[in-house]
Amino acid sequence: MDAEYKTPEDIFSCRQCGCCCTGFGGTYVTDSDIVRISAYILADPDNFVTSYCDMAGSRPVLTQGPDEQCIFFDAQKQCTIHPVKPRMCRAWPFLETLVKNPENWDAMASACPGMKPHIPREDLIRIVSREINNRRSAIPADN
Repeated sequence: MDAEYKTPEDIFSCRQCGCCCTGFGGTYVTDSDIVRISAYILADPDNFVTSYCDMAGSRPVLTQGPDEQCIFFDAQKQCTIHPVKPRMCRAWPFLETLVKNPENWDAMASACPGMKPHIPREDLIRIVSREINNRRSAIPADN
């Protein structure tokens, strides 16, 4: 029997609602993200972490405002750095952790209206793994 879910579009359709820009403890940024975002917002990359990030252990995450939204999410519900958004944002919701922990999909889907819940485990792992591999080919490696 063919799987009902075959493509990323079968299980996720971004609604540009900004739910992924709220909560979740912040968005990790890589050195490459910092360089791209700094150039886009005309900021000094050497001061980016101090000005726009908090630390989560040894890794910088984009600061969240008092409303728990990313500081680059504006009042009109738009990402102000969308063309250069961090690797983690570009990958959403096809995150590597889902290959190891597919049960997290439904928890994520409860906060993201674009994610279809209750995807069979084998379909989810296959689609997420394929999407991760496709994105690795398309997105330059970051540190």
